[in-house]
Amino acid sequence: MAEGKVRIEAVYKSFDGSNLALENITFEVVDSSLTCLLGPSGCGKSTLLNMVAGFIRPSRGRVIVDDVEVTSPSAQRGIVFQDYALFPWRTALQNVMFGPQIRRLAKKECREIALHYLGMVGLQAHTEKLPRQLSGGMKQRVAIARALANRPSVLLMDEPFGALDAQTRESLQEEMLRIRQLERNTIVFVTHSISESLYLADRIVVMATRPGSIKQILNIDLPYPRDRLSPAFLQLEQGIKQLVREEVRKLGVS
Repeated sequence: MAEGKVRIEAVYKSFDGSNLALENITFEVVDSSLTCLLGPSGCGKSTLLNMVAGFIRPSRGRVIVDDVEVTSPSAQRGIVFQDYALFPWRTALQNVMFGPQIRRLAKKECREIALHYLGMVGLQAHTEKLPRQLSGGMKQRVAIARALANRPSVLLMDEPFGALDAQTRESLQEEMLRIRQLERNTIVFVTHSISESLYLADRIVVMATRPGSIKQILNIDLPYPRDRLSPAFLQLEQGIKQLVREEVRKLGVS
């Protein structure tokens, strides 16, 4: 069995000292794999992702990346948020150059890296545009290029396509698989969408709520590219839907 690139070891998190947000989370993310954290709102998916990013510390347990315990943020763990988080006064090119500039690379190298990743996400013709001149899907492509430009060991994605319309969302899911094939990144991807998780992931961690914990871990053996209308895909989707519904009922949501 491949050694875990990311290891979550018996992690607990309480924000007020009494009510648990996360309870006894233990699993591994294999190198070059895409793992989705799936579950209803309030199950702790984003909290767990922020622990891997180093923004939050566990109350108990450890998060380990590349055999080093995570205690603070690092450029080696790139993160893409739902709301793009671009600098509005910087062009697409300047946004993507930001990480390499912080690493004090030469200006020419920063530009070459940024152009490479903007080309990878299909924005060669939009490098000089400001975020306000870009569509939502294009902004998210810039955000992905910016995260990749740091060449992170692990790419963390927190509902990155959640604010987009259905057509753009599916287009970016396809783009994500193409980029992953080129870059071979290790990716941890938070989503509420069962279909999205099945389309993208090698492994799905279905989370339970009250408190947040692991309900079931599923290895997805469907070949890529995946057909959302195939009997195998639909059967898996129905099974996961039932798991998630059980957790939604706990929240009193119909």
